[in-house]
Amino acid sequence: MKTKNNFTSIPFILQWTLNAALVVLAVILVILLGKETVYIFGFINDGGHLTKLDLLEALLIYFLYFEFIALIIKYFEAHYHFPLRYFIYIGITAMIRLIIIDHESPSDTLIYSGAILLLVITLYIANSKMLKREN
Repeated sequence: MKTKNNFTSIPFILQWTLNAALVVLAVILVILLGKETVYIFGFINDGGHLTKLDLLEALLIYFLYFEFIALIIKYFEAHYHFPLRYFIYIGITAMIRLIIIDHESPSDTLIYSGAILLLVITLYIANSKMLKREN
């Protein structure tokens, strides 16, 4: 006689909840990406009140939003799997933004640069044939 497990629907419910939360997050990120786009175009018509550093920071934040949206898209395309390399791309972009924004301490900048180097090495290893699982 076959017994039915009462917990078989739990993974389905959790997967559905995760998917719904990611869709909500994607909508929020698209809205923030739109606001950032308006901010960047406002820089062009600003008349010089914003600095080039402000523009560069806004562009890097823009790319962070873009990368997170791409990560969510890739999650659904890869059948509910987050590829590691996308997280590494986001980490590299975030570290570059941190160096641009907080570059007053040479030792901190060197540590951030070392972290970027470590992330690039990790990316190389993750893209090697031994670890490659996706097309």
